[in-house]
Amino acid sequence: MGALEGSILRYLWSADRAVTPGEVLEAIDADVAYTTVMTVLARLWQKGTVKRERQGRAYAYRPAVSAAEYAADRMQSALGRSVDRTATLAQFVDNLSARDALALRRILTELEGNP
Repeated sequence: MGALEGSILRYLWSADRAVTPGEVLEAIDADVAYTTVMTVLARLWQKGTVKRERQGRAYAYRPAVSAAEYAADRMQSALGRSVDRTATLAQFVDNLSARDALALRRILTELEGNP
């Protein structure tokens, strides 16, 4: 994800309603043109990352997925491109903080149905 796309998505995730490209442009504090924001939003819509709804003659956008779902999808995609999934997972887990490793252990235990 590029920096601009990331800024736009973070703003959409923080918004409590669908927002217009103009509102996004005002909020993201980036030196870009309105049309650039519109282009990024249109691409995110085409990818299914955001939804859009008509507001008058324009569109307003809102996330189609949560930030967690988006990150998980990106992680799954990266894993899918790996030549050795086991080695990639091992490297990922080895680089987790102690707190994240504990959270992962808890999640796996819950998924296995063990108390």
